Amino acid sequence: MSEKSKDELIEAQKEVIGILFEVIKRLQENNDLDEEYFEIITNDSKNETRLQEISNERTENAKIVGRLLEKLEI
Repeated sequence: MSEKSKDELIEAQKEVIGILFEVIKRLQENNDLDEEYFEIITNDSKNETRLQEISNERTENAKIVGRLLEKLEI
């Protein structure tokens, strides 16, 4: 294997690791948001603004995770 091929392989591996790290980070953020969401719901709090913010953040994280996973399919 040529030196250039090895370098390209290492760069590809770094990119995959970076993508997977970001996916894990986003999924963990959604888990944290889920906990907060259920805590608000359980306490009968009427904090509709925060519930909407949580929903928006979760949706955005899911979109980002989807785009990142699409990169891995290439």
